[in-house]
Amino acid sequence: MADLKIANVNWQSKLNKAAHHTSDYSSTEAILRRGQAFNITLKFQTTPQSGDNFTFIASTGPSPAESQQTKAVFNLSEESASGWGATQEPSEPGCMNFTIFSPANAVVGRYKLKLQVVSGNKVSSTLLGQFVLLFNPWCPDDDVYMANENERWEYVLNDSGIIFQGLEKYIQEEAWNYGQFEEDILDISLAILDRSLNHREDPATDVANRNNPIYVSRVVSAMVNSNDEKGVVEGKWHGKYRSGTNPLQWSGSVTILRKWYRGRYKPVRYGQCWVFAGVMCTVLRSLGIPTRVITNFNSAHDTNINLSIDKYLDSSGKTLDLTEDSVWNFHVWNESWFTRRDLGSFYDGWQVLDATPQEKSKGIYQCGPASTRAIKEGDVNLDYDSSFVFAAVNADCVTWIRYSNKRKKRIYSDTRKIGKFISTKAVGTNSRVDVTANYKYPEGSLKERRVYRKALKLLGVRSTGKRTKKRRSAAAQRQNTTQPTRKPSISGKLHLDASPVIGQDILLTLALKNLISDFKTIKVKLRASAILYTRRPKAEILQLSRSIKLGSEEVKDISFKISYSLYKNFLTDDRKILVTAVCETKQGASLLVEKDIVLQDPFLTIKVLGPTVVNQAVDVQVTFTNPLSEVLTDCILRAEGSGLLKEQLRINVARMAPMESSTVQFEIIPYKSGTRQLQVDLVCTRFSDIKGFVMLDVAPAQ
Repeated sequence: MADLKIANVNWQSKLNKAAHHTSDYSSTEAILRRGQAFNITLKFQTTPQSGDNFTFIASTGPSPAESQQTKAVFNLSEESASGWGATQEPSEPGCMNFTIFSPANAVVGRYKLKLQVVSGNKVSSTLLGQFVLLFNPWCPDDDVYMANENERWEYVLNDSGIIFQGLEKYIQEEAWNYGQFEEDILDISLAILDRSLNHREDPATDVANRNNPIYVSRVVSAMVNSNDEKGVVEGKWHGKYRSGTNPLQWSGSVTILRKWYRGRYKPVRYGQCWVFAGVMCTVLRSLGIPTRVITNFNSAHDTNINLSIDKYLDSSGKTLDLTEDSVWNFHVWNESWFTRRDLGSFYDGWQVLDATPQEKSKGIYQCGPASTRAIKEGDVNLDYDSSFVFAAVNADCVTWIRYSNKRKKRIYSDTRKIGKFISTKAVGTNSRVDVTANYKYPEGSLKERRVYRKALKLLGVRSTGKRTKKRRSAAAQRQNTTQPTRKPSISGKLHLDASPVIGQDILLTLALKNLISDFKTIKVKLRASAILYTRRPKAEILQLSRSIKLGSEEVKDISFKISYSLYKNFLTDDRKILVTAVCETKQGASLLVEKDIVLQDPFLTIKVLGPTVVNQAVDVQVTFTNPLSEVLTDCILRAEGSGLLKEQLRINVARMAPMESSTVQFEIIPYKSGTRQLQVDLVCTRFSDIKGFVMLDVAPAQ
């Protein structure tokens, strides 16, 4: 009898991609989701005999083994112990249709599928091809199952989004192109797994563990930063960015991931927290894990996890670098959705992951997954890194003045400053959703205090040594509010007289009030510094001293300005200024008043000059006005958007005289229908990034 020969393998790409929600991937490869059947059709050169015995072999990784669940051998009409199976369906003469099943806990990755046919005493084996198997949020038995269809669309299928930045009282939205379905991105995501330390140390075990979203997401959190494994993005928070790209100038993940891949895995320079989070969201969504980007305002970086952030100032209000603890204006991380078989079903749901390299976890820079339920309940002893995340949203902020004789005085302990307006993009719209209640009970409530004390206890408050003292003081400080440690005799507030716009003077007023009947003289020391979003001071802009007399319960205003000529050469790319006022009386009362300022960038206007239809060119017009009294040079306009532009577009813009407007026109040819996000960014001498975006509804080809 002649060998059974296969003339053609039809992977039913269109049918399978539609059924598996993978039609958006820009790949000719079969991309499937685990726990769900798929179809293939074989066309034979010779006719199969009724007694022929068909066996399929699916394998993944460098050392496939049934014991590791990286290899499955299964026959027709018989589900194997591995959960893989196959059935034969009706077909035309000369063809055979098969339905193949994978288990809901299969290893994700690229598979080879072989067919072994025993015909009489002859055995033939044929490679049918390759396919990629992903996590499956549509499958109820998958650990990443998400029941709500709108949420699946948002957290798995949406390839653009919004990342919130700024200050708690001035929240800004930045568009981000996730682009998880763009050409090469899935291949790059799989390459990220293959470049990890775990894979290099033990490839077979690493691949076997890829059935678990806990494991995969933790590996990705380590690999998105470059600190240990020559991962994707190198972080940099200060200094010049001449040897790379200013983190503010990225608008999406696609350019970054391709640069890493095409550059033979050389880390891409540079990123900060929102860049790490944007890239990780892309990778996890591409692998099928529902993921979103989270912003925490007034985020604590508690290096010794004692739940107390100590901040030291000198008597003039200058920040002293005496501790590694810090409070960032905002910090961005990710949440992914899956069950926690390691912890128990109570901790299922959203899990915090952070790719920004801040502290090591089990020896390398990775963070999470930490259950948001664990954080809310103060279960800081649970895997992974729940204590670090708990501190980021719950630590107390204690401010001290340190005098020249090294004496220090605690001004106040703020128990409510940290972890404000924890935000993410809404499902189906670009609006902001506050998810603070997922992380903690209402500030000041009995439940919140109880959780805080529980966390301190779990972190070892009863142990001995220096660290314990800090922890105990943190517990005591928690009983204070934002008041000074003794009953205050003066109060103050800094407020802006007008919206601060770059290129204009900043007008401020310090309102001081005497809270008691005694007459007093107050010495006021005002200081303005250019800072990073991590609140690290970079340059001093202004220092002023005033003496002010206040009668019984009197209120007085001190008005002052920070002129553009003073700040223009010191302003960082973050466009942030910290103003502090240290107010002291002869009686020894101290008051610190602070104001964070973000200078507003000028706006871009974006107009799309016609209907947007797949495969039809349409012009886009971008207009910008130079608001400064100086010439702008070296201007570059960049545009990108998944489904709209295959690669990032860069256009040189002519120099702009003071107050001059410039209009740039370019063409896009949409290649995917549906709601699309077009991001535009202008970079020039005085502006590191002026961003805008527009949402487009692209109609299918006519």
